[in-house]
Amino acid sequence: MIDLIVKRQHSLKDELLSGLTVALALVPEAVAFAFVAGVDPMVGLWAAFFVGFITAAIGGRPGMISGATGAMAVVMTSFVILYGLEYLFAAVVLCGIIQILCGVFKLGKFVRLLPHPVMLGFVNGLAIVIGKAQFGQLKENMAVFFDEHTGNFVVAGEWMSGPALYTTIGLIALTMAIIQYLPKLTKAIPGTLAAIVIVTTLVQITPLQSITVNDFVTSQKQIALEKKIKTDEFEALKPGMLYGEIAAKGHKKAAEAFTAPETTLEGRKAGRFQMPDIDFSFHSLGIIFGLALTLAAIGLIESLMTLTLIDELTETRGHGNRECIAQGLANIVSGFFGSMGGCAMIGQSMINIRSGGRTRLSGMAAALFLLGFTIYPPLWAAIGKIPVAALIGVMFIVVIATFEWTSLRLWNKIPKSDFLTIILVSSVTVIFDLAIAVIAGVIMSALVFAWKKSQRIFANTYEENDIKTYELNGPLFFGAVTSFKSIFTPNEDPDEVVIEFKNCQVYDHSALEAIHGLSEKYRKLGKTARLKHLSTECQALLKKAGDIIEVDLHEDPHYHIASDELAK
Repeated sequence: MIDLIVKRQHSLKDELLSGLTVALALVPEAVAFAFVAGVDPMVGLWAAFFVGFITAAIGGRPGMISGATGAMAVVMTSFVILYGLEYLFAAVVLCGIIQILCGVFKLGKFVRLLPHPVMLGFVNGLAIVIGKAQFGQLKENMAVFFDEHTGNFVVAGEWMSGPALYTTIGLIALTMAIIQYLPKLTKAIPGTLAAIVIVTTLVQITPLQSITVNDFVTSQKQIALEKKIKTDEFEALKPGMLYGEIAAKGHKKAAEAFTAPETTLEGRKAGRFQMPDIDFSFHSLGIIFGLALTLAAIGLIESLMTLTLIDELTETRGHGNRECIAQGLANIVSGFFGSMGGCAMIGQSMINIRSGGRTRLSGMAAALFLLGFTIYPPLWAAIGKIPVAALIGVMFIVVIATFEWTSLRLWNKIPKSDFLTIILVSSVTVIFDLAIAVIAGVIMSALVFAWKKSQRIFANTYEENDIKTYELNGPLFFGAVTSFKSIFTPNEDPDEVVIEFKNCQVYDHSALEAIHGLSEKYRKLGKTARLKHLSTECQALLKKAGDIIEVDLHEDPHYHIASDELAK
């Protein structure tokens, strides 16, 4: 893994140049993620500004970059098709409210429960997703097609070939080489910014032909508009079709020549304040709640895990709960100003850290530069001349820096369960999304932990004066109940038994039920089982135990049991 832990003196120049570099990388990403979500590019660009500026200004992790992200965009696509933009904006607002509540109730601390294998899987999975997204920009002749399996119109294209492909690969390689080797010659300017400027200048002053950001945005707008219009027209015709006609007419509609209308009225423009235009009712709330909850979970998981990663790279510590509140406020503002919301971006955060950005200034500067590119035509014209190949090269360097290459050498050095967790989280991140991947990883790690701990309970036994003593050792919880029961032999034991809990901690209600069931077995056999050094909480819950518990106020432990009854 490329070393990103660099000790630097903070300077205004480094922060501003880093912010500019990040802003240049944010433009195509915001446009691409907007397209993934099925919305206008400006909806993504304004989201990148609002989320980026607010979280940089008041968030819990200086130096971390936020904006419109692919992890959130992919879950918006079908929702936008079904309910439209206004319901999306309402869902983004509700997402922000949920995130603020998570911060207020200090739920950000639970990121500490994420095992290291889950973190490695998260990092590797995101690196793969970022890298995979770049290959999509190596396609040309994008067109709208009808997908018979989903019944929707989709966008596809052909892979570049010939001179166009060779030129693009060459520019990507040149960009990566400059970023990698220029810092060894001089650190006066960030290598990423220098690479973008050099490659852009090369394309402008030579006959080399390369797709620029302006070409990319224009084509994305065109293809998105074509998809929307054909989808709307086809949905209007569907009610009168026979089922067998849908596929044929869908293909016919996709093949029809398309001419963009001179004016398109798609509702309000991004960047203008307005309440979401929806029917405020329980029905509408039900529609947006599911998406809002999903967006909130994905946003917070990605942000908090990115925060933890940046903490490790910079050897500083961020504040998770503060970041939750900042992300929530940013998404509320985004929703009211007609943009798609967002969360922390690991790729751009890496670019910022690598370029020397460490304070809030770099993130705020990146957002302000992006705003300038968005609203000031001369700046947009300048940014529009950047070859997309240069930005792909930047992102490939980010992929190399993000992927934890050392994890590939761990397969025979760490427990197999941990290595499988890394693979699981990485794979699910690529196939589904970050939230599902992290939840799956945590569940797998928890089950493995519970299984291993369940095998740690055992007892030393001895018998004196017709009294048999069981000295328990290890944790007693739901996973260890079966092993606990197998230790005892009530039918063979003498009339008096002592069960010593001094070296055994009781963790949950399942354990209490097991203890109670064991004591009842001895009672039914007419035998006495005395439980020593059991906590007062356990004693209180074993209501039917009667006088079988020996209480020692000086030695009995005091700890809380995970029980619903104690929580009342």
